[in-house]
Amino acid sequence: MALVALVASTSVAEALLALKIAFIVLLYLFVLRVIRTAGRDRRAPSQDSMILTPAAASAAGLRVGRATARGSVRLVVQRSPSLDEGDTFPVNSAPLTVGRGGQNDLVLAGDDFASARHARIESRGDGVWVQDLDSTNGTYVNGTRVAGAQRLDPGDVLRVGETDLRVEED
Repeated sequence: MALVALVASTSVAEALLALKIAFIVLLYLFVLRVIRTAGRDRRAPSQDSMILTPAAASAAGLRVGRATARGSVRLVVQRSPSLDEGDTFPVNSAPLTVGRGGQNDLVLAGDDFASARHARIESRGDGVWVQDLDSTNGTYVNGTRVAGAQRLDPGDVLRVGETDLRVEED
């Protein structure tokens, strides 16, 4: 019986030793593979160039040439409980904030559906963009709720609360 126990314990010890050696070999192979992959990724670029030719840019719907030479953009009030119809607000290089609170550039004091800080409108190199500032009732462009930043084009109607602003360009 003691001989069987000795043989069994020797077999278990040998099996554990073999498993330890196999684990160490696999660990070294894994580390070697990681090092080779990291070295290969560093040598070769992982993506193509993002520089577009003018033809590719126009095919993608981007403005080509004098994109910054566009006319001035303004917002014209179409309908509002707090502003007069026809009032204009220029959109220039400084961001324009819209909301019910007095700290905004365009104050909608009488518009109960506008948040204190409702939206931000800013001119960028590729156009005028609007972003909702987590308002309660949302910001809409042509009847579609804005998610993130959205580009405004001439003729678009921006709705903040119950105020409708038309985007115009000179």
